[in-house]
Amino acid sequence: MLLSPVGRGRPELPGLTIGTVFRNAARAVPHRTAAILGGQSLTFGQIDTEADRVARALMARGLQAGSRALCWTSTTLDVVPVFAALARLGVVYCPLPGVLGGVEAAAIARVADPAILIVDDEHAGAAGELAAELNLPWATLEELAAEARDQSAEPVPDAADERDTHVLFFTSGSTGTPKGVVLSHRVNYLRSHPGSQEEARGAMVCIFPLFHMGAWTISLQQWQARDAVVYLPHADGPAVIEAVRRHGAARLNALPAVWQRVLDTLAAEGGQLPSLQLADSGTSATPPPLLAEIAKACPNAFIRIFYGSTEAGNVASLTGDDVFTKPGSCGLPSQATEARIDPANGELCVRGPLLFDGYFGNPDATAGALADGWYRTGDLASVDDDGYLSIVGRAHDVIRSGGESVVPSEVEAVLAGLPGAAEIAVVGLPDATWGEVVCAVVVAHHDGEPPTLAMARERCAGKLAPFKHPRALRFIDRLPRTPATGQLQRRLIVETLVKEEAS
Repeated sequence: MLLSPVGRGRPELPGLTIGTVFRNAARAVPHRTAAILGGQSLTFGQIDTEADRVARALMARGLQAGSRALCWTSTTLDVVPVFAALARLGVVYCPLPGVLGGVEAAAIARVADPAILIVDDEHAGAAGELAAELNLPWATLEELAAEARDQSAEPVPDAADERDTHVLFFTSGSTGTPKGVVLSHRVNYLRSHPGSQEEARGAMVCIFPLFHMGAWTISLQQWQARDAVVYLPHADGPAVIEAVRRHGAARLNALPAVWQRVLDTLAAEGGQLPSLQLADSGTSATPPPLLAEIAKACPNAFIRIFYGSTEAGNVASLTGDDVFTKPGSCGLPSQATEARIDPANGELCVRGPLLFDGYFGNPDATAGALADGWYRTGDLASVDDDGYLSIVGRAHDVIRSGGESVVPSEVEAVLAGLPGAAEIAVVGLPDATWGEVVCAVVVAHHDGEPPTLAMARERCAGKLAPFKHPRALRFIDRLPRTPATGQLQRRLIVETLVKEEAS
């Protein structure tokens, strides 16, 4: 075996690029299953070979390092070799949520300024119209696969540097304006690295769609550990349970809402998921009663709660016994993250090697989020004597009423279960006298009498300071939420209510 010399003259080593993840896994375990969806699967060797062919097909179309490819697909295994090929070429992968309509897709496309649009058959009809509007070449996954079959399978050199942009994940946040979160190869490599030693891992079921940061982070975590990820077309309770059991999955990371669907299904059948060794939750608050039920349903699992974001990666985690002894906390900062709370407004700020590089083509938004290397998360936080963090609200959601600050989530927790209300959100409505007034926004039950403002205020009496009590109550047909994580879009609620009152 030829060893490289140490010291002067040592050849430049490959960087931490995503292309090397696929190449190294295929070299070591070419026949091992890497990705599963329904009855289909891909091995590491198949992904690697197909990625080289697709890369050559894309080069024939004129794509080169630094350009951007907008991919508008639902969850399909066909996009995995394309993802690997783009990484190998140094072309930036820009996923479009499959659930978006043409107008929403066009808004993101204008920000991304891509060199090509790649779609699945489901989106082929809308793709032509979008491509014509933006004068953009486009291809279906099927067309790319056909072109790739005529290409050589000789390895394509990795054209990316680890500091180059790997992915743009688009997030609308609470404003509805798309922002492209810039993540480098190095950041995505570090976010998904399993540690210095390859450990027994087992298959992992992924409930996130393949346009979501969570799906690709989970996938890269599995692929760096050279194990399989199991995708789902729909994350309902029976589908998750069936996938865990069929593949003897050792890992499952699910939103609280999905965990509830899984637990409801298990309760109805009287079953458990004994194969799970790690049961993870996060994105939104996971109530202690739900955690207790997860522990019962997954008797062999170590439970963890993660807090993070597309911009910051894994910020903090709560694990093991702390899940029950520190209820409501999101845990200790991760090993790669330094955290502090801004004394001026209580906002959590973090820094470290997992941070994004900024918002693509949006220097104002980048300057507002990153200051002296610190990322302003937008979350209000507290820290206890043991250093455990708790998220208490959103900095930009805080309602300023008569000079007092009101955290909407605090009022929502008290109003939860209000008779006649299927869902409740609390927002601040503009007011000439108070600046803003606390408003309870209600989705009423189909049956029975809807709640009144008097009922909402009575529920808050004795539990909240009077200035936190709702001064207004409005009804809405549906609370707008982000597609992937179900987070409330409060600013859109306010905009909707203000427009209605002005008309």
